[in-house]
Amino acid sequence: MAVDIHPSTHPPLPPTTEDARLSWLRLLRSRRVGITTFYRLLAKFGTAENALAALPDIARAAGVTDYIPCPEGVAHIEMRNAARHKARFLAITDADYPAALRDIPDPPPFLWVTGDISVLSRPMIALVGARNASSLGMRMSRALASDLGRAGYVVVSGLARGIDTAAHRAALDSGTIAVMAGGVDVIYPVENDRLAVDLLAHGLRLSENAMGLAPQARHFPQRNRLISGLARAVVVVDAAAKSGSLLTARNALDQGREVLAVPGHPFDARAAGCNMLIRDGARLVRDARDVLELLTEEAPARAATPEPPTPDPTMAPDIPAAPPEKRGLRDTAQLHSQILNRLGPSPLPEDQLIRDMGLGANAVAPALVDLELAGRIQRQAGGLLSRNS
Repeated sequence: MAVDIHPSTHPPLPPTTEDARLSWLRLLRSRRVGITTFYRLLAKFGTAENALAALPDIARAAGVTDYIPCPEGVAHIEMRNAARHKARFLAITDADYPAALRDIPDPPPFLWVTGDISVLSRPMIALVGARNASSLGMRMSRALASDLGRAGYVVVSGLARGIDTAAHRAALDSGTIAVMAGGVDVIYPVENDRLAVDLLAHGLRLSENAMGLAPQARHFPQRNRLISGLARAVVVVDAAAKSGSLLTARNALDQGREVLAVPGHPFDARAAGCNMLIRDGARLVRDARDVLELLTEEAPARAATPEPPTPDPTMAPDIPAAPPEKRGLRDTAQLHSQILNRLGPSPLPEDQLIRDMGLGANAVAPALVDLELAGRIQRQAGGLLSRNS
């Protein structure tokens, strides 16, 4: 029988103690527990400790008999690595957690951050673009980052070669945030090792991934959603027709952020993505004034520190609002089969799946948790689902 996953009548407790933070870490690092499942478990059982205790039974109900949550020893090693690199565990319930990230569909339950945490309370603009950037693109990135920094904005980027590197360097004195695809302690590319250290004076490095994790290709799309999620606007400088920068722009649109692009010559493939964005409605950028004019309020003072909103640990939008109906084994198996038949290797939004099935979220959501823990489906950034082969 499927185990019902629905919000508790009491909100989950924030991880205010070392043991509670360790339990949050263990829960999210447990096999087949993604962000959505993490929030559902926490809302159902109240604390991560209770959720960890319940995980083997939930997995058993989903047909997995040998399930073991992330061991304490593994989590302790990550905590020790974080302490050695002066990285702070920042939970979504903490006042310093970036307020803008709480608004995206799949905010990380916690982040590892190292550097000047005060920049997280300031307004941010993302600058992204090609790794093999043109000379004009690099100059444009430096000019935009410098001018936006003087206007009071923190520049967010991904510490990659090319446009990212130019943006970070130009914003070293005004404030910049590097969102990492791997662990916050793993510098990639290696030639940016000095830059990664220098930016800590007036900025920080940030990651949702485990300490010591080397970035892989699948980590970059998830990293990109955080770059756009942190920012009020995303500016694309030099981007090919198929590039990670365009994925960041799409994330920004899905998250309700502004998207702007610097135009380029039609014969330059590195400008094709930017020109496409402008064709499709992105604001054309000639200099920082175009960016600032798009934002509804005047450029903020650098000293401004807006009051953070009251954290809501149950804010994951796809947590059902009421208990799901009880289902027998036959009904549950049929529901699992219906879901799997509708999913394939191409990602599908969860809300679209629910609409297509004509069933309520309260019926489908627990089945998705079962299938994720059983390894039958995979969750991706942006609330997307795909079927594992």
